[in-house]
Amino acid sequence: MDELIPLSDATLDKLPVSVRRPRYDRTALKPGMVHIGLGNFHRAHQAWYLHRLFDQGLCHDWAIVGASVRASDEAQREKLLKQDCLTTLIELDPSGASAEVIGPMIDYLPIEADNAALIAKMAEPAIRIVSLTVTEGGYFIDPATGGFDAQHSDIRHDAANPGRPRTAFGAMVEALRIRRTEGRGPFTGLCCDNLQHNGAVLRQTVVSLARLSDPALAAWIDANCSFPDSMVDCIVPATGLKEIAMARQFGIDDRAPVTHENFRQWVIEDNFCAGRPDWERAGATLTGNVRDHEAMKIGMLNAGHQIIANPGEILSIATISDCMSHPLIRAFFEKVQAGEIVPHVKPVPDMQPSDYLKLIERRFANPAIVDTTRRVAFDGSSRHTGFVLPVLRRGLNAGTPVEGLALAEALWARMCEGSREDGTRIEPNDPFWDQLQKSARAARERPMAWLEQAHLYGDLAIEPRFTGPFARWLSLIWSHGCAHALAVYVES
Repeated sequence: MDELIPLSDATLDKLPVSVRRPRYDRTALKPGMVHIGLGNFHRAHQAWYLHRLFDQGLCHDWAIVGASVRASDEAQREKLLKQDCLTTLIELDPSGASAEVIGPMIDYLPIEADNAALIAKMAEPAIRIVSLTVTEGGYFIDPATGGFDAQHSDIRHDAANPGRPRTAFGAMVEALRIRRTEGRGPFTGLCCDNLQHNGAVLRQTVVSLARLSDPALAAWIDANCSFPDSMVDCIVPATGLKEIAMARQFGIDDRAPVTHENFRQWVIEDNFCAGRPDWERAGATLTGNVRDHEAMKIGMLNAGHQIIANPGEILSIATISDCMSHPLIRAFFEKVQAGEIVPHVKPVPDMQPSDYLKLIERRFANPAIVDTTRRVAFDGSSRHTGFVLPVLRRGLNAGTPVEGLALAEALWARMCEGSREDGTRIEPNDPFWDQLQKSARAARERPMAWLEQAHLYGDLAIEPRFTGPFARWLSLIWSHGCAHALAVYVES
């Protein structure tokens, strides 16, 4: 493009005709939601549904106010505010790309150590939903028990200083205290992270934290606030120079564009204590039963991502689509899914597990989505405990094979040693990388050293149907290589 249009409200009518833009008057929007965690996924997913709803002339009192509790997000905040909180979404399809500018977010709150602005906004009566995308590992869950981690230093701080919280959950508790005191009523807490029973997880975190400082408030929150389960799905790569250049190819100067696949799904439990937008009119599914949908998606797609990303890292394969092009990794993925995951997944309306597997394979193999293996392998300590190990436990409980899932765990242990088979270094890629690497290096000679991480494996470390195959696979990987281990499994 010869001329670049800086993205802003003032320039929307100057965008190329090929770029879809808001069909609503953004100046007439009123806030109804606060969203904490303004990453790419939220903007490509939840924000898009609201944008399309606004396009229909509906629910203009549900605009999003963005927020973060991480000082590191300040640069992103400044970028978005400079472009009036608009975002260019670029849909990547093998047949070509298309661009759309969305505008359901109308402000981004200051990021403060005491979260005062966030608390004040959430305490306003107009805010009826507080939604979150703060990563699977952000909910202060003890991975060994699934319970609330009351000993975390940030939780201990918030319990002792409820008016100056560090965490998003502490800010929610304080805002709810103000609302209760002022008679403003509760709001709905909507978790949009990939967690089994994510509404129950969010309730556990908020109520448990409140109980540490104000048991009466905790009881009020538990009785009056709603925390619906939701299942979210869209592959959204990280943004870098390439993605910014793609926006420029559409004639748009956007400092924070988002690329995404040509697929979205949002299944939401219809349980909102203070009302909600009519998301179903924009394609979301409102239902009384989210759990079968989330079990299918988390057990097959999210666990599947970990199954292919770890050998991909070991073998220096840069992207997920490249992993799917690798014959052994794809065969490993298909065999584990068909034999060890799909048998434990219930069908949902309009989708059989076998059909969902074919859909996942097409999505993972989409070469237009440059989703890095490193991004998918990030935070394995949350993703393996949240996605892979629950499936493994189901197999053990049912007495079905877990050889492939044990191999997946051995591959994660090998990856966390910190080197690829070509000798290059794997940079730290987990909040607990140092401990993982220490255990992984010890496990090279003594495989059980990996499983002795009780906060990850718990009683699985004494389950011979898992520990035996795990030790055998990890020893084989170290002695003969990743590809050899994959081949042995695929051919068995």
